[in-house]
Amino acid sequence: MQPSIFPPETREAFAAAYPARPVKLTHGLLGHPLLTLDALARLAEALPEHEIEYNPGTLPIGIRPEDVPKSDLTVTETIRSIGQAGSWVALKRIEKVPAYRELLHEVLGQLRDIVEPRTGQMMQLEGFIFITSPGSVTPFHFDPEHNILLQVMGHKTMTLFPVEDEAMFSAEIHERYHLGLHHRNLSWYDAYAEKGSAIHIGPGEAIHVPVKAPHWVQNGDEPSVSLSITWRSDWSYAEADARAFNHMLRKIGLSPASPAPFPARNLAKALAWRAVRKLKGAA
Repeated sequence: MQPSIFPPETREAFAAAYPARPVKLTHGLLGHPLLTLDALARLAEALPEHEIEYNPGTLPIGIRPEDVPKSDLTVTETIRSIGQAGSWVALKRIEKVPAYRELLHEVLGQLRDIVEPRTGQMMQLEGFIFITSPGSVTPFHFDPEHNILLQVMGHKTMTLFPVEDEAMFSAEIHERYHLGLHHRNLSWYDAYAEKGSAIHIGPGEAIHVPVKAPHWVQNGDEPSVSLSITWRSDWSYAEADARAFNHMLRKIGLSPASPAPFPARNLAKALAWRAVRKLKGAA
């Protein structure tokens, strides 16, 4: 039997929050041999090039993807000198390397009994590792997956915003995002700041990030390593498909209501979009 990565109090806190609310958690991955800087430099060498993103870390909260400057260092040079590199590195879909796939499945397996009764089968299990220089900023964005960010080294502050606040991001932005027509990075306005809730984490702590919760991240004054464990669910796919169906309705002049938040399942619109997509594929 695998040792427990999440203590009982963390499981209780996660169960009380999942899937709709952010919450601070704790974990037992400190000192794991796959999460040292040397191991992560080797992981970067093993991953396909398209699964690696690294940029200078001195970025504004809001920035267009095409405006992000390129780094002068290689990714392995950046990781090994992360304390001085002034950069952040994202190693994506680490499950493509067998040892990291085993780690990801072990960690998520310890939450399956909480997750699946509420949002359905855990699907598309993916892991991302962020190696970040002191003071670096991850710009304002949202993600389509259920996510837990586990801090392994250093400190960071994540500021999260309400998922359903369409005064910040219109229904059309959500719809375009799910159709691949809008980048994950979001426009930032200073007026948004008062709507955010900041959660600070250090080594051995974690944050549950709800699906599509807008957020940005400020690293502390030392190098940081974070592991992001993500999954999709029946519920998250239904929300995405309902958004896509709404986009189609909007194009013919209708003004559809946005998908309802959890625990609504949004199945009618989701199934309608899947039928449309199937017909398009058969045409």
